[in-house]
Amino acid sequence: MKQLTFENVHFRYKGKKEEALKGISFTLKQGEKVALIGRNGSGKSTLILQANGILRPQKGKIYIDHKELRYDHHSLVELRRQVGVVFQNPDEQLFSASVLQDLSFGALNIGLSATQAEQRVMEIAELCNCQHLLDSPTFALSGGEKTIIALAGILIMQPTFLFVDEILGSLDVWMQERILAIFDQLINKGLCVILATHDLNFVSRWADRVIYLQDGVVLYQGKPQEVFSQLCVPDFVFNHWKLGVNTCG
Repeated sequence: MKQLTFENVHFRYKGKKEEALKGISFTLKQGEKVALIGRNGSGKSTLILQANGILRPQKGKIYIDHKELRYDHHSLVELRRQVGVVFQNPDEQLFSASVLQDLSFGALNIGLSATQAEQRVMEIAELCNCQHLLDSPTFALSGGEKTIIALAGILIMQPTFLFVDEILGSLDVWMQERILAIFDQLINKGLCVILATHDLNFVSRWADRVIYLQDGVVLYQGKPQEVFSQLCVPDFVFNHWKLGVNTCG
């Protein structure tokens, strides 16, 4: 079983006095459903960018399958095949004129032949139920459709760990459920899905484990009920609850 481990990871942005990450340590395992929660500015997005090598720890180490991450070109290409990231704004991940071209580019870019790339695209399109969009221009997609295609583009790489950065809040309920159904299929195949979100109602019914960040530190982690009890979240957690508000009175 593959693992992704953060060990005492520190990071500070240039020009900032305060560190964005202050000694982050935890391990992710295949097949887990993990919710990453915390207020804006708590370090969630910075942590995600560390996970696939876009940012590099200034102190501490990250390991995948017990091997320390390396940051040469070859190692980063291999890392990003194993650790995928879906960003909050799908336009950051769609580059080609059509959906088919966008997905095919990703498949060819990891060294698949034209025949293999076509097969991989069709497999992922079926998984994401977006076959009907393959001939569509990317600019004409709705916001939800762009999110689906951005996700499909990452799944082309067949990652083991999938980080998803707060995409659900901008989607309608129907599209949310569609994406969650995809996540369930991925987890059944052995992927680990790590979802950054502010929706504690969703977290309470979906996640196996919660990691709560505050000011660049993992303050709590565990099952949703365990973490919520530490945060004084009442039993009737509700959508878009503002983390950091003391509901204990």
